[in-house]
Amino acid sequence: MNELLERIDRLTEIGIALSAEKDTGKLLELIMMGAKALTHADGGTLYFVKQNSLSFEIISNDSLSIQMGGTSGNKIEFDALPLYLDDGSENHHMVVSHCVLTGQTINIEDAYNEDGYDFTGARQFDSSTGYKTQSILTFPLKDHEREIIGVLQLINAKDPETGSVISFTEVDQQLAESLASQAAVALTQKRLLNELQELFEAFIKMIASAIDDKSPYTGGHCRRIPVLTMMLAEAVNKVNAGPLQTFHISDKDRYELETAAWLHDCGKVVTPEYVMDKSTKLETIFDRIHIIEHKIEILLRDKEIEYLKNCKSYQQQGLSIEGLTTRYNEQCDQLKLDFEFLQRTNVGGEFMTDEYIDRVNSIAQLQWINMKGETVSLLSEDELLNLKIRKGTLNEAEREVINHHIVATINMLESLPFPKHLKNVPEYAGGHHEKMDGTGYPKGLRKDEMSIQTRIMAIADIFEALTASDRPYKKGKKLSECLKIMSFMKQDNHIDPDIYDIFVGEKVYLQYAEEFLDPEQIDTANEISEMAYLN
Repeated sequence: MNELLERIDRLTEIGIALSAEKDTGKLLELIMMGAKALTHADGGTLYFVKQNSLSFEIISNDSLSIQMGGTSGNKIEFDALPLYLDDGSENHHMVVSHCVLTGQTINIEDAYNEDGYDFTGARQFDSSTGYKTQSILTFPLKDHEREIIGVLQLINAKDPETGSVISFTEVDQQLAESLASQAAVALTQKRLLNELQELFEAFIKMIASAIDDKSPYTGGHCRRIPVLTMMLAEAVNKVNAGPLQTFHISDKDRYELETAAWLHDCGKVVTPEYVMDKSTKLETIFDRIHIIEHKIEILLRDKEIEYLKNCKSYQQQGLSIEGLTTRYNEQCDQLKLDFEFLQRTNVGGEFMTDEYIDRVNSIAQLQWINMKGETVSLLSEDELLNLKIRKGTLNEAEREVINHHIVATINMLESLPFPKHLKNVPEYAGGHHEKMDGTGYPKGLRKDEMSIQTRIMAIADIFEALTASDRPYKKGKKLSECLKIMSFMKQDNHIDPDIYDIFVGEKVYLQYAEEFLDPEQIDTANEISEMAYLN
């Protein structure tokens, strides 16, 4: 009775351990070791049902010191056992396949004196090892839906006192079946958790791909940011000196940060394409610079008509048209120069100085006659507003629309019931546009209000944007240019200086560049060293 109680206590302990174990390999080993301990078995094999066959997952034998599968590092080379024969009939010749097909536990006292099963494999094993397979206990593993997911076969029960091989008792069988039930639940739970995790990861990557596919100019951004973020995070994790030496990340932390990196721009699903893809200042559905071009052509036509009328009048009066011609040519040349200037301005590739703004205002004062016969300014108020954008192609209203994507990201992520190990995802993903001096958005956080993970992602996002060659308004910059710009951002307290120093010192930028950048963007080491550290 005492021994039975001890074995029941052992069964309870094994059940608790099974429910707590998250690693599949260790879980399989717990099942095997637990079953052997409960039944005093010398060995055993655990099989999984996979596509109408039984695959070997764990093989254990104490007498022969054999441990294969699981976390042992010893790969199992045996072929899977078929549940069905070549003619499609059920395979009842082998004990394990018969167990699966019938769902019944099979208790054999002596394999060498048992009829009805094919023990060729066992006898070949015995012959090659000098072992003798005698008592066999085979029982199915059934999940919560009573579906058989595997089979556990135990070999050679031993008398605890003498060590001699004996039969598996009825108590052994009952304890083993109880363990099988718990093991199946644990395995099913692990499988379901893995499936949910795979679904979750596929879903977030689908969102990222959808955002990238939404715009031809940001294709790949959401896929590159997780890579660069984790490169930098690993570099920071390795430092053993300086202000970041206490920063360390576990596998859980890595998973959380990478998840946040995949979702950092999910709010862009609400950003209109006409803003996200605005490649020139005048672009809406199409580039309105062509409308201005037509207006200029009308002005040139009107100048020509006026010139020809004046020429006729002067000739009738016997006057020279030389002055008229000179003036006409000067006016036409100036209109063409003005349009060429507006074309360059429309690209948004260079900063608009006050002088350039004044020239745009001056050109806007030119007048033309529209189809209604009205005399109006050459540039409409909206055209003038956009052409005077000092940097880039977005006006203030459009920039607010773009900036709203991060607010949308935070709102979307905070609405999700993230589990405990992912609770920081909204913070990490929602803070990559914040600056150390509090001038970033959307919350205006300062450095001491931001996690290191958020600051890492901010640097990754900036560097990726600078080097990206798929933006509508610029080409991808060379490494030296990017590091020079970011060094100024470091001086201005916009990015974390300590993390940036690691980014440069550990050559994270180069590791990323070799994988993702065009060769012509990668400068020589001397050029980069001159640009990277500016004090």
